[in-house]
Amino acid sequence: MKEIMEGGTTDREKVIVRTSIIGIAANVVLAGFKAVVGISVNSIAVVLDAVNNLSDALSSMITIIGTKLAAKKPDKKHPFGYGRIEYLSQLIVAAIVLYAGITAFTESAGKIFSPEKADYSAASLVIIASAIVVKLILGAYVKKKGKETNSGALVASGEDASFDAILSGSVLVCAVIYLISGIGLEPYVGIVIAVMIVKSGIEMIKDAVNEMLGARTESDFSKEIKKTVAEEDGVRGVYDLILHNYGPDRFQGSCHIEVDDTVTARELDVMTRHIMERVYREHGVIMAAVGVYAHNTGSDSTAQLQEELRRFVMSHEGVLQIHGIYVNIEDKKLSFDVIIDFAMNERREHYNRLCAEVKEKYPGYDVLITLDNDYSD
Repeated sequence: MKEIMEGGTTDREKVIVRTSIIGIAANVVLAGFKAVVGISVNSIAVVLDAVNNLSDALSSMITIIGTKLAAKKPDKKHPFGYGRIEYLSQLIVAAIVLYAGITAFTESAGKIFSPEKADYSAASLVIIASAIVVKLILGAYVKKKGKETNSGALVASGEDASFDAILSGSVLVCAVIYLISGIGLEPYVGIVIAVMIVKSGIEMIKDAVNEMLGARTESDFSKEIKKTVAEEDGVRGVYDLILHNYGPDRFQGSCHIEVDDTVTARELDVMTRHIMERVYREHGVIMAAVGVYAHNTGSDSTAQLQEELRRFVMSHEGVLQIHGIYVNIEDKKLSFDVIIDFAMNERREHYNRLCAEVKEKYPGYDVLITLDNDYSD
């Protein structure tokens, strides 16, 4: 199971690097053509577009560097590998996008107060139109490869390329309007596009920061893992699924399963090993631990008390789940874990109130209630 933590697959790395190299080549060529056109026709919008292409090329270079560093094997200082470097490279790419948007806004605003007359030629319009087509194709391609490889940096680069196509399209429209009517709209359109680019950059930064902080795993992914675990013979329920992300497609996890209290240690060993192997094989997740909750099968009175307790706790507002119930009537011990919705204000107060009510309902019992978190769907 160690391959996932050994720096990812070689194929994924090759796809990201190859896609980034294509992006660099395309952007450098486009930047050269646009710079020549922008200077020759005295168009600030076209020059800014050329600068933006260079920033895209830089973004692709950062993506390559980030992917290469993330592929380093684990060592003593970083036993889980370097996969999270990809989130850092995604953050840097997003910052470049944000900077490009702010720069475009500043330059465009300046041209409103100090306008310069543009002089478009047929050749310049053809070059701008060709750049739009190239950027649309490049953006779609890079974004597609980013989603296939789960590379946030590639997805960000692809989205940026799509915005560039919109920017170039607006420049072309402004040029046509200017040639027909003599009205110069470039600075105003440039401000609108700049705001869109800034907004995109901020969203990309949010996505990267969320991943670095430990964002909630996608609902479909966690539900599929729980479904796989629940399909194991003898498993009555699956709880406390926690997934730690150590880079794109590099997950370690743990969970609790509820089984009958008659299951032997040998049977549990076979069961948990099978669960670990299957989850890794089907979902690529290394299950570092599978804990066990015992389900009472021998005492009707204990089972009845457990069910009564379950109904009582679940009747409280904001309670999403109760699990890990342990009841010992002889020793007067009662314990369980409860999940209270994050959406509830003052979760701790709700928890304290629940503890008091359970103790009141079951006087004489030593009650231990653990406030659990809603880690996954």
